[in-house]
Amino acid sequence: MQVLLPVLFALGAALSNAVATVLQRLAALSVPRSDRFRLGLMLDLARRPVWLGGILAVIAAAVFQATALATGAMTVVQPLFVIELPLALLIASRVMHRRLTPWAWVAVGCVVVGLGVAMGAASPSSGLPRAPVERWLPALAGCGGAIVLLSLVALKRPVGRVRAGCLGAAAAIGYALTAALMKSAMHILTYDGVAAFFLAWQTYAFAAAGAGALFLLQNAMQSGPLVASQPALTLGDALVSLALGVTLYDERVRGGWWLVPELLGVALIAVGAVTLARIPLATLIVAPAPAGPARD
Repeated sequence: MQVLLPVLFALGAALSNAVATVLQRLAALSVPRSDRFRLGLMLDLARRPVWLGGILAVIAAAVFQATALATGAMTVVQPLFVIELPLALLIASRVMHRRLTPWAWVAVGCVVVGLGVAMGAASPSSGLPRAPVERWLPALAGCGGAIVLLSLVALKRPVGRVRAGCLGAAAAIGYALTAALMKSAMHILTYDGVAAFFLAWQTYAFAAAGAGALFLLQNAMQSGPLVASQPALTLGDALVSLALGVTLYDERVRGGWWLVPELLGVALIAVGAVTLARIPLATLIVAPAPAGPARD
């Protein structure tokens, strides 16, 4: 039960995020593209009911994720989010009345089996309930620096795979950092009360990190094909979350010869994610919007 509860909440979060992904990407296709970051993008999206429905799903996912992180380890909870892509495409196939190809089903199997192999080999375990203050500075500096660097690289590239991949990776780091901060904030809420929660810097930091990651993701969706951004987001979130769980919270995963099946599982997930991102349904959902006058 100690492991089952966070797993169930994490799966609920993954499903909610999958719904949000489909709705947000459909909305993103209906607004003008721009070769630069566009703050007006969020205002354009906010006028579309389908995007607002996606935001409600994001809120539900955040509640599930917060509960999962409050009851379990980051190294258990966050890797489960790799199933968002298969779930998103399964939902999209129903919404758009399209069938997944046999290769798509094989790719779904690769992601699921790869996740099972990697998690079984790693056998992650809980560590500290709250990260020591002195560990946050290097974590925040490292993640923030990587996000800035990836964003600068993306800005120097035209719309395409490199730009989308960089923004997807930057969003992944942002979401992993959000999860690490959320875990600490939830521990404060649980044991120190509501007042301490709203006085804790982690509460406002995870809100800011989450908003920044969402902004990066919205721009990644319009910057290039899914095959560039989604695998970077899928694997990046899981791997960075794993690193933060180990370095911040002293969570443990098995090493030594166990690295072989762990890497095999990661490879299966990567192959499955790339294959799924290439199928026509995925391309249709996240294809860049038709060229039109950009508004800044």
